[in-house]
Amino acid sequence: MDDYTPGNPDNHYYERQRPRRTGAFRAFVFSLVGAMVGSLLTMYFMPVILEKNIIQPPPGQQSQIILEPKGQDIAIVPAVAEKATPTVVGVTTVTLQRDMFFGTLREGQGVGSGFIVHPDGYILTNDHVINSGQAKKITVLFNDGTEKPAEILWNNSMLDMAVLKVDARNLPVVDLGDSDKLIVGELAIAIGNPLGLDFQRSVTSGVISGLHRTIEMSQTEVMEDLIQTDASINPGNSGGPLLNAKGQVIGMNTAKISSNVAEGLGFAIPINQVKPILEQLIEKGKFTMVYLGISGIDVQAIKRQLNTDLAVDEGVYIFEVEKGTPVDKAGLAAGDIITDINGKKINGMSQLLRELYKYKPGDSISIVFFRKGSQKKVDVTLAARPDDL
Repeated sequence: MDDYTPGNPDNHYYERQRPRRTGAFRAFVFSLVGAMVGSLLTMYFMPVILEKNIIQPPPGQQSQIILEPKGQDIAIVPAVAEKATPTVVGVTTVTLQRDMFFGTLREGQGVGSGFIVHPDGYILTNDHVINSGQAKKITVLFNDGTEKPAEILWNNSMLDMAVLKVDARNLPVVDLGDSDKLIVGELAIAIGNPLGLDFQRSVTSGVISGLHRTIEMSQTEVMEDLIQTDASINPGNSGGPLLNAKGQVIGMNTAKISSNVAEGLGFAIPINQVKPILEQLIEKGKFTMVYLGISGIDVQAIKRQLNTDLAVDEGVYIFEVEKGTPVDKAGLAAGDIITDINGKKINGMSQLLRELYKYKPGDSISIVFFRKGSQKKVDVTLAARPDDL
């Protein structure tokens, strides 16, 4: 196309468009300058904003939003690991296993974790780590490389807990926290021996993903009131501690769920479930289980079996009360339905038994129950089973 010539009638198109081109160019220049100035202002003021860590709320809101720095968790994990690692032990076992083809017995080995709860050699671990008390030999490997044989002081498969005892003094011990004060989202750190002693005392971190979880371990075995975490837990971590940001043990790692569609589902037993047991074992050398003195059945089970309606959908239906027992003295009777113990809802006999492990003889608990459709409440003073005295 020919060059533009002013006054040429053939160039009327260019004559009309020329001012518009000039205006657009000027607008582009002003926009570019404005963007550069805005960027420079942002670069100047952003360090001040980040330093104060404050974002002003939208109009109408009265309070400021304070941003807590998340990078501090990175510094916390090494500090917690340094504090707790000397208290974490490896637990190796030798068990007798029957050969499925020849029927002969052969030795098998297992590896788990544990942690020291008393300087005189008391160690907490999972019941399944010691094969529910059937291990032929148990050895504890300490942080300094020494090994000591261990004996089982107490174990319970329902709770998946075991307390071991080694002949030692002045051992480093963990700091026990309060699992009742946990909140979802707070930092969680796991230490243990995943996949065997080749990876002993591995440290992983994450958050508390959920509380009061229930998982089915088998068709007949259920674990309740568990802590869920996304801190990596693998075989061998069982029995190791789950810690908070203060380096306090808030749980004992016990299980992991893994599938093609779900990862990062680790579970731990709240440490508060263990405290009453540890206190009795360390003080008296044995744990005495309290009892109520009832024979009961799950409400859901009796409703299925008898095809009948009851006042509640969950709880423990009492079909027999032993004479002279704690609940007999408190006035409970056959036909009553226990639904609550000390503010904790009871959905069945298994949960009721687990709840009783928290208490010791002489403790008083409040029981909510239903009698002929009416809700009642009574205080019960717990006692030791006669055969435990």
